[in-house]
Amino acid sequence: MTGLIQAESLDTAKNKLALQGLIPTSVKSGSAASTQSLNDRINLWLSGVKTSDLIMFSKQFRTLFNAGINITDLLEVLEQQTDNLRLKKTVAAMGQDIRGGLSMTEAFRKHPKIFSNLYCSMIQAGESSGRLNDVMDRLIYLLQHEHKIKSDIKSALQYPIMVLVVLTGAFFFLLTFVIPRFVTIFIGAGLDLPLPTQICLLLYQWLVVYWPYSLSSFIAVIILLRFYLKTENGKYNKDYMLLKIPILGPVFQKGAMSRFASIFSILQSSGVAVLNSLSILSGTIGNEVIAREFKRIQEQLKEGRGIAAPLKSAKFFTPMVINMVAIGEETGNLDQMLHEVSVHYDDEVSYAVNRMSETIGPVLIVLLAAVVGFFALAIFLPMWDLVQTVN
Repeated sequence: MTGLIQAESLDTAKNKLALQGLIPTSVKSGSAASTQSLNDRINLWLSGVKTSDLIMFSKQFRTLFNAGINITDLLEVLEQQTDNLRLKKTVAAMGQDIRGGLSMTEAFRKHPKIFSNLYCSMIQAGESSGRLNDVMDRLIYLLQHEHKIKSDIKSALQYPIMVLVVLTGAFFFLLTFVIPRFVTIFIGAGLDLPLPTQICLLLYQWLVVYWPYSLSSFIAVIILLRFYLKTENGKYNKDYMLLKIPILGPVFQKGAMSRFASIFSILQSSGVAVLNSLSILSGTIGNEVIAREFKRIQEQLKEGRGIAAPLKSAKFFTPMVINMVAIGEETGNLDQMLHEVSVHYDDEVSYAVNRMSETIGPVLIVLLAAVVGFFALAIFLPMWDLVQTVN
């Protein structure tokens, strides 16, 4: 057998191998990166773990675990069956960590870029309670549920984004190639240019003369904006603005409510404590505005209050969510009530996405008509004057 093992020293590595019942003939210090070729490193850097890859991994993990295969053999099989290079390397490292004495939860938590805090917390809940098979069923449902909502929203936004890109390209094409030729003819004929044509001419001159400054300013703004959005205040302000956008805001809010209810329900049914559930939710809800509300609710829960009362004063939580949580808290069926909320808001998100698509379509048509009409006026108004002059 050959392989890699993580240890502080050669003696520690030999002891870890001895605990596994292995007698090493040779142990050398090194690193996993040094054994990789340049091509492997490039492929590893380019490959990412998509949600679909993670769902497939989780399903295979559940099937092998339910078949009674021990965790180390299970991870070896998954390493062979996984096509994604990054996930394959991660599974191999997890197998070595577990053989080296780490628990399964600790092995998962060493890879936060692939396995989220929610994923690791669910694994921990299943490992500690001895109900890992049930927890994996709920986790797979949650991953598929999240993937479906995100896919629906992305699909609804594809058409508007494509139209805006084409519209922007057409705007710059008309402004830089079409308008200048007509303006040359109009000026040569001694015509007084109308206001739309003058605006187009000024925009064209601005692009021609100041385009290096405009491009550098645009790139600088994008870089600064990216740095700002990585800060806590930047994330908060971005998410707050998204929730306030007239058409998109309700979709994001209902999506957050569905995410909150589904995750909270599964965590409660898996035996995770309420405080720990809120801590996990604050890091996985995907919206900094609502995440801060979870942190505030946590503080009130530590003072002995229930969940429903702090939710009433929280921002962006709908009355239905608050009332259903209150009923679930009083009857002791909080996970069931949250599941009902999740199902309801799944339908609400689907309806809101469809309505958003229907609403954005006419808005884009009006915008397209406005741009086309503006350039038509810029060309045909002086063209009409030119015809009158010729007559």
